[in-house]
Amino acid sequence: MTDTQQADTSGHSTKGAYVTTGEEFTRDTQYIETRITRDGADGFPVEAGRYRLIAARACPWANRAIIVRRLLGLEDAISLGTPGPTHDSRSWTFDLDPDGRDPVLGIERLQEAFFKRDPHYSRGITVPAVVDTTTGAVVTNNFPQITLDFSSEWTDFHREGAPDLYPEAFREEIDLVNKRVFTEVNNGVYRCGFAGSQEAYEAAYDRLFTALDWLEERLTAQRFLVGDTITEADVRLFTTLVRFDPVYHGHFKCNRNKLTEMPALWGYARDLFQTPGFGDTIDFDQIKQHYYIVHEDINPTGIVPKGPDLAGWTTPHGRESLGGRPFGNGTPPAAA
Repeated sequence: MTDTQQADTSGHSTKGAYVTTGEEFTRDTQYIETRITRDGADGFPVEAGRYRLIAARACPWANRAIIVRRLLGLEDAISLGTPGPTHDSRSWTFDLDPDGRDPVLGIERLQEAFFKRDPHYSRGITVPAVVDTTTGAVVTNNFPQITLDFSSEWTDFHREGAPDLYPEAFREEIDLVNKRVFTEVNNGVYRCGFAGSQEAYEAAYDRLFTALDWLEERLTAQRFLVGDTITEADVRLFTTLVRFDPVYHGHFKCNRNKLTEMPALWGYARDLFQTPGFGDTIDFDQIKQHYYIVHEDINPTGIVPKGPDLAGWTTPHGRESLGGRPFGNGTPPAAA
């Protein structure tokens, strides 16, 4: 996501795009809500090979979609385009592809796909976005719904042994956990980092660590957030935790303690990181480049830190002692 940025056909710098002096950070959550469904009710039926997921590995919201796509085995049904780790005020760009163009859509900027949908589109050019390759236009950038629909609408294309990430019996609890995790943790780190006043920052900081303490207590006695298997709730929390020490602790001033200093959360995060489909989607270099280069408001030098030491992510976590079956009755995805 590009947070509160709006499409700007003239500007390139992101300076001044994130922090509003004297105000707390408020995320723009108005997305294109069109859905891709079995019945095609919105005009976009599930169809293998038709849609392309555009998801930067640097972005936590996009990282969720990459993880869910991989866990469910949707790689052959939904192709993946990956913008580079940085962007300007206009759009994410395909810096990592030959000639700087997405090889399927043929575009240099994701902005082009949004303008194909609406030439006057003026909201954030955000990832993840799903693009209809037959028209080159964005179908949706509604990130919470994208992963839920991968789980519920694309079942005909799930791999054999795919986990149930949104089990019917636990949906109410998953939704409740997800709501608190989003408001207090996923978005909470941004409310700290983009606070425009001391008061707004301290209020966001207190709320964030209250929620992290709640999660620490919850995960001390159980291996996963809901039930005894990996669910959508774990995916949504993981993408924030994996960025916590490399970015949020310092860059966003979320510095009461590091993730490595919270035993249950640190063990939980390592458990997921070492699970196929999670850690193999993570690129720490891209993550750090994104935050420290793009956020000119709070890091005007653009210097990207060398640390922290990331070796701990592959150390034993001991979470197996809590029981649980990561993939339920299913199996892990094949090695990446």
